[in-house]
This record gives sequence, structure tokens and C-alpha cells, in this order.
Amino acid sequence: MIERSSRKRSILAMFCNLFKARVAVRRRVHWALILSIGLSGAAWSQTPSPLQEWQYSGGVALEKLFQPNVPDWRVVLGGAADYKPLYDGASLTRTQGGPVINIRYKDLAFASVGEGLGLNLVHGDHYRGGLALCYDLGRLVSNDIGHLEGLGDIKRAPAIKAFFSYAVSKSFPLVVRADVRQILGGADGMEADLDAFLPLPGSSRKLIMFAGPSFTYADHRYMQKEFGVTTTQSLASGYPVYDAHAGADAVGMGFSGTVFLTSHWLINMDTAVNRLLGSASESPITQVRVQRTLALSLAYSW
Repeated sequence: MIERSSRKRSILAMFCNLFKARVAVRRRVHWALILSIGLSGAAWSQTPSPLQEWQYSGGVALEKLFQPNVPDWRVVLGGAADYKPLYDGASLTRTQGGPVINIRYKDLAFASVGEGLGLNLVHGDHYRGGLALCYDLGRLVSNDIGHLEGLGDIKRAPAIKAFFSYAVSKSFPLVVRADVRQILGGADGMEADLDAFLPLPGSSRKLIMFAGPSFTYADHRYMQKEFGVTTTQSLASGYPVYDAHAGADAVGMGFSGTVFLTSHWLINMDTAVNRLLGSASESPITQVRVQRTLALSLAYSW
């Protein structure tokens, strides 16, 4: 019994040291939004997300739990590339490059290419919640004329996101998070996510790994804009009329891994698999129901 108790304390100590090392070296930020050359200066996060929503903030939710006294300013800058579908349900894919930008002030405000521009309105050792300004890239017919002609463009638009995350405990560092995103124009609808993630066995001071599932819900307005076909669109595109309904949009699984090259330089990889559900899955616009994303980044933290 003494040996077993000692072993348990050793494992707990290892996880505590692991997370202290993680947040001290980099403030687990994911670039997540890959923008085109003309938009690479924007620091707004993309919706819909090509990755699971938890992958954008990652270990930030565990920061206060394992290191209560964080520096006033934390900065991570670098470059990234990702491989993802052109849009939800597309068979065509695209590889793009863009910036890694993450600036945080205390536990109050952040400007992140992954999370957007935001404020933590409530925060503590186990939780944080607030509001952020995000950006929806829309869907352009010119990107896939063969499948989108006659459907019309979905314009780019800003979005407001409300979010909340809760870390269970140091001994069981599971993070559960939820968010609601309202797009203001463009798709002009609402999406909500419920997800969770946990550090994986095999993590160390040099390699940090997380994995977890995600579930996405969307309202009727969003689903109709993204996956529905009106009578006018049907006549112009050849697709049958399709009325999309509110409900489950997608379910997925994500993995994040970070290798620390030095005390400042790091390489990050994120990958995710999403399965479209409900009206998104049955839409005549949808060509592929299961979609995959891979993202790689090189960044410097200080």
C-alpha cells in the first residue's frame, strides 16, 4: 500500500511539473486560422473551425491551475501551414500558410489568431469565460465552381463568441469547454460547441500531447445558408430544393502535440477528423461527410 501510494504521488508530481514546464515555455496557443496572403494581418479566429474548438486555446485552460502567478505579458509569434477542406462538405482541399500570433495580458485579455480578440470576464484557477471577436471566412463560388455554381457566395463576416472552460483538478486535468458563436452577416446564424480534452500518457517536458472529442450544434439559419438549397438556387445550380434543419452539425476528434526544441522555440502539430451530421450530412451540396485537417507551426515564445 505504501509503495502504491508513493507511486501515485510520483505520477501526480510528474503531471504538475509537466504542465508547469508547458505554460512557462509557451502559452499553448494555436494559430488555427490560416488566412490568404491578402488577409494574413488579421487576428481573428475562423468559424466554422477546421479543427476542434478546444485546439485553439489548448492548455491555456490549465495555466492558472498549475501556475497561478503568470507573467503580465506572454507572447508567441511564428508561422504555420495547414491542409484542410475548402469548406464544410467539400471534396476539394487546400494547403495554406499564415501567421502564428498570440498575445496575452495577465488573465484578462488576449489577441490570438486562434481564439480571436477577447476578454476573460470571469476567471479563476479552474475556469475562465468571456467574449471574443471572431471572423467567418464564408464560402466563395469561385473556389469550387463545379459544385457551388448557382448557390451564390456566403460573404465574409465578423462573429461574436461567448466561451467558458473548466479544468477539473490537478490530479485529473480534464478540461470541459463550451462556446456559442453568432455570425453577424454572411452565414448569419449561430453555432455552438461542447468539447473536452485531456493530456495523454507519454507526455514529458519536451513533448506535450492532448486529445479530445467535440460536438457542434447549429441553428436553422446557419444550416440553411451553408447546406440548404432554395428554389432559386435549385434552378440556377441543378441541385434539388433542400430545407436544412437546426440540430447536430458535426462530431469530431482532435489531437495536439508540441515538441519543445529549446526553452523558446517549439513545433506544434494539430490534426482533427470531423463527421458531418444531420442536415449537413444529407445535403446535396455535401460531397464528403468525413473530413480531415492537419496543421503544423513553428513558433517562438517569450
